[in-house]
Formats: sequence, C-alpha cells, structure tokens
Amino acid sequence: MQTEPIGSIPRPASLLQAIAAFQSGQITREQLDRAYDDALRDTIQRLEQTGSPVITDGEQTKPSFATYPLSGLTNLALDGVVIPFADGHTRQLPRLTSGPFRYAVYAASYFTRARTLTTRPLKQAVISASALSLLYPSDPIPGYPREAFLADLLNEAETDIRTALDAGADSVQIDFTEGRLSLKLDPSGGLLRSFIDINNQVLDRFTPAQRQRIGVHACPGGDRDSTHSADVDYTTLLPDLFQMNAGRFYLQMASEANRERALLTVRRVLKPDQFVFIGVIDPINALIETPALVKYRILETASLLPVEQLGSTDDCGFAPFADDTSTARDTAFAKIDARVKGTALAARELGL
Repeated sequence: MQTEPIGSIPRPASLLQAIAAFQSGQITREQLDRAYDDALRDTIQRLEQTGSPVITDGEQTKPSFATYPLSGLTNLALDGVVIPFADGHTRQLPRLTSGPFRYAVYAASYFTRARTLTTRPLKQAVISASALSLLYPSDPIPGYPREAFLADLLNEAETDIRTALDAGADSVQIDFTEGRLSLKLDPSGGLLRSFIDINNQVLDRFTPAQRQRIGVHACPGGDRDSTHSADVDYTTLLPDLFQMNAGRFYLQMASEANRERALLTVRRVLKPDQFVFIGVIDPINALIETPALVKYRILETASLLPVEQLGSTDDCGFAPFADDTSTARDTAFAKIDARVKGTALAARELGL
C-alpha cells in the first residue's frame, strides 16, 4: 500500500536561529546557506530512516508553502488577503501592485537541491494557481487587468509543475487548502467552483499520463495547532474537489469529526482513474499515533473505499510556514514513522 508525507517538517532550532541572525545582519548568506543545507540533509536522512517509500525535502528552505514563488518580487504590497485561524491568529498574503506577474522562484529549484541528497523517490509540493489568484486586488490595476494577470498566472503555475516533473519528481502535489476556506467565505460554492476552474485550466495543459503524477491536497489548514476552516462541512467540498482533473488526491481525514460520512462521500465521487491518499495522522494533535491506530484507520477506510485506489498520508504538513514551531521536530518524525509502520500492518492484513 502506498504511503506518502504531505510535505513540511518543523525546521530545526539551529536553522530558525540562523534565519533570524541573517535577517539582523549577524551572519553572512553563505553561513545561512550552510544552515539550510544541514537542515535539508538531516530532514532527508530522518525521513529515509522511517522507511517512507516516498519522501519530500520537508520544505526546509521555503519561506512558506504558499508564498515561495514571490521571494524577491518588488511589485507587491503587504496588505493583501487576511486568513483568520480559529485560535485568533492570522496569516496575510501580499497584494500585487503592478504587472506583469512572474514567479521569482519555481519549486523545481527546491527539488533539485534535495535530489542530490537522496536516491529515494522524491515528491514536490507546489502552491495552487487559485491561491495565488488572491494576490490580485479588488480594484483593477491600471494597465494590467485581471484577465491579463490570470493568463500570466496560468502560464507560471504550469511552468512550476512542469519543471518539477521534468526534473524527475516522482509526483507533484498541488496544495489547495483554500478550497475548504472558500466555502466559509462564499457558502454558495461560487468561489470554490471558480478556484476549481482556475486549477483545471492549468491541469488541462498536461497529458493524461502526466496528470496521473499530479495530485491535489485538501485540508482545513494547519498552522500553530489551529485550522482556518474545520468548521465547514467537508462533504460540501468533496464533490467539487473531485472535479479537479488530477490523478491523485491527498485528503485530511484523521482529524475529521465524522470520518465515515466524509469517506462515504469520497466513495460516491471517486472516479476509476483517481487514487486517494487518506490522512491517518493528525499533525496538530500532540498525541503521537501508534502503528495500531494507523492500521485501524486504514482498515476503516478500506471497508468503504476500493483498496486498489487507496493509500495513506498525513492530514497536512507539520510546519507549512517557516516560523511555525508548534510541533516538535521529533514529534513529526515519530508520527511519520507510525504512519509507515501502521500502513505496512494494514497492507498485510488486507493481503496486499
């Protein structure tokens, strides 16, 4: 049975200290890069030690899962869309001030850096085009209408995915955490469907074989042990989500209040050519799951979904923003280790 992490791993304290020291002018860029390399190497080695058949770079060198393409851009202001979390803290996107829109960084650069450190299959996470569509302000930018921005955005999002695939990524995972949030902002589903359409315009540029290596990750957010949309009924998201023209779906489920209801909805909308990775680990719960609990969650899922279309994963990343220290690094690896071991136990029981 396939099992994969979502992506981010908490950064070691040494890296966070180096980032702060660089920002205050206490160390050089070369010293910071060495700290990044040390963290990346340690992350990959520890993921390999869990026995995970597919690994990631842990997003050790990304400023965040959402804004990495924007690093170094000068046509942005800091007063963009605000995303509130249940515990009261917020995250804020920047606002585009002028065109044209171009990525400053493509995810393939992270993949290439990690590729030198492992021979294991390596997946690469990218941010969705729909999330970055929120950069465009409500008032049109003079000389750069929204239509022109979206055309540029689609081209850049395609390049982000394509260059990662061309570099040798085992798969590319599109982070789509804004999907469930969109239903909180617009319960009619209009915003969600517009997001689906934007992403499908990107996905339709790839062949069916390529789309089998492209997945979509959905969760209610996970930052500082809080979520932004867990109070939204999951079953209102799933039917539209599976209209995305992707071959893989990575679904938060371990933390879901009514897993059976959500899984029955997945069974109803899952297409024969789609593969689903079900979350069996809750990254924002301090409890470290046991392999036995992971096995139970997989067997529960396998009683409702076709086992030949089923894999396991974590609900979401453990530290999607570089400054998130709410989960201990050792805890994250212990949870991943339990997922790998528990998946093997379930596979044996299922005769796989």
